[in-house]
Amino acid sequence: MSFILRGPVLEGELVRLEPLEHRHAADLAVAAEEDRGTYAFTWVPRADEVDAYIDAQLARAATGRLAPYAQIRVATGRAVGATSYWEPRCWLSEDRLDAVEVGFTWLAPSAQGTGVNAEAKLLLFRHAFEEWGVSRVDLKTDARNLRSRAAIESVGARFEGILRNWSRSWAPGEDGHLRDSAIFSLTSEEWPEARAGLERRVAGYLSVA
Repeated sequence: MSFILRGPVLEGELVRLEPLEHRHAADLAVAAEEDRGTYAFTWVPRADEVDAYIDAQLARAATGRLAPYAQIRVATGRAVGATSYWEPRCWLSEDRLDAVEVGFTWLAPSAQGTGVNAEAKLLLFRHAFEEWGVSRVDLKTDARNLRSRAAIESVGARFEGILRNWSRSWAPGEDGHLRDSAIFSLTSEEWPEARAGLERRVAGYLSVA
């Protein structure tokens, strides 16, 4: 595959997505420890694991299969979580991206429900569909993670089904176990409607900011 996944800085009004670097480590260590009650099924490092977490993501990025981001809350200028483009697929041509996943996403509890997630997805989806010209963006989560499933559906992605024993579990006490994954997608045909919905949601958050 000749297409190499590289994500540029994506600028929004609530969030700025910056390619993940070690300079984000101190903020992410604080964000990761705010309240870990929402991370039951998600890979979120402990404060003392953040540097190793960034190393692991940058190692994946070096393969061309991952473009990791720090999520920067514009209001504070601080990193409040992470997200990534992941698993590029080039089916029709080696140099043209046909599909990509958005994943490895987490946010500090203080940034949840603030519009940061909605605008981050707007930025990621818009770049994927309108700059890369993909036909599909997909997202997945632990099938048991009802909070994450609801958040994914809220940004316009459609539920496709459960893939059994699909990937490793990040749930506490389940090291070495596999999980069932709930799969969602958004296609290029659905993107205009989803974009309009996300823009309305972001505008609503901005109107009360």
